[in-house]
Amino acid sequence: MTDLAMTDPNDLAARIDALEMRLTEQDVTIDDLNATITAQWRQIDALSRTVAKLVEEVEEAANRPGTGAPEPPPPHY
Repeated sequence: MTDLAMTDPNDLAARIDALEMRLTEQDVTIDDLNATITAQWRQIDALSRTVAKLVEEVEEAANRPGTGAPEPPPPHY
């Protein structure tokens, strides 16, 4: 069993330094992931709005009178 009072102070300082470095690296990783997720959410939101607009335009086009009937040729044809 290891007693903290008997632990080498240099070893303890090295362990604390290693933990602080890992924490710093994890903070950077978390910030990078957060930025990526935020950018992806903005893109998903923009794409969702575009799809909704396109669906609306297709529905409007389908409800217009005369859709599906061939257009008569122009008079000069």
